[in-house]
Amino acid sequence: MSAQTKTVQPTVVNGINVDDLLALIEGVRRDPAKGKTNWHVTTTWQGQARSRAFSIDIDEPGELGGSNRFANPQDHLIAALNACMTVGYVAQCAVRGITLESLAIETDGEIDLRGFLGIDPAVAQGYEDLSYTVHIKGDGTKEQFAEVHNAVMATSPNFYNLSRAVVLKPALVID
Repeated sequence: MSAQTKTVQPTVVNGINVDDLLALIEGVRRDPAKGKTNWHVTTTWQGQARSRAFSIDIDEPGELGGSNRFANPQDHLIAALNACMTVGYVAQCAVRGITLESLAIETDGEIDLRGFLGIDPAVAQGYEDLSYTVHIKGDGTKEQFAEVHNAVMATSPNFYNLSRAVVLKPALVID
C-alpha cells in the first residue's frame, strides 16, 4: 500500500504566482505593518557627468556636459515609471486570469533647458507633464483592460510618486 501525495501546483498567470500574490495581499490586509517597506538607493559620482546606482551607469548627452555613453537620469526616471506600471499591468491581469500576449508602455515628456540651466526662473526645471500610452494585447475584453488600467493608475507607486508632489527632505553632509 502506497500513499499518494498530491502536489498542488500554484496558479501562475503571465509568470506571476497568483496564489503567492493573493496571500501577500491578504497578509498585509490582516497585518498592515507587513505592508510597510523602505527603499534606499545610493548613487555615486563616477566623474564627468556620470553616476552609478546599483550597476546602472548614468550619463548625460554631450550638450549637457556628458559623454552620452549611457541613458540619462530622465531616461531612467521614465523607465522606472514604465517598469513599475508594467509590473502593475502584469499582476492586475494575472489576478483576473487575463493572459497577456504583449505589453509596451511609451512615455514622453519635454523639459525646457532654460529652467534646468537657470536661464529663466519662470520656466519649470523639469516636466510640466508626461504622456504615456499603454499598448496591451491579451485575452481580456476592452472592459477588463480598462479596469486593469484604472487599477494600475490607482495602485502604482511610481505613478503616484510622479503624479503628485512628493515631499523631499534634503540633507547636505560636507565630508
